[in-house]
Amino acid sequence: MKKYEIMYILRADLEEAARKDEIAKLQKIIESEKGKVTDTKEWGVRDFAYPIKEQAKGYYVILKVNAEKPLAEFQRVAGLDQNVLRHLITVDED
Repeated sequence: MKKYEIMYILRADLEEAARKDEIAKLQKIIESEKGKVTDTKEWGVRDFAYPIKEQAKGYYVILKVNAEKPLAEFQRVAGLDQNVLRHLITVDED
């Protein structure tokens, strides 16, 4: 299995319940593709250096994931989701 690190930014104006639902939904997509989330870190709301999709702040989430294949479905859903402002998937060398 390959190790990946996923960073995504949610809209800062989401209610706490909606934010938790969004995080759970994105994690479920990874698990449906036979991936395993080994660690989740929520950095919370942070200011942006420049506006992203007309937003000045975002809620940062970092995931450590083990998966056998690339996370194409996660990338597709995160790209279409209006609550996800940005996402980045990198191969974790640790």
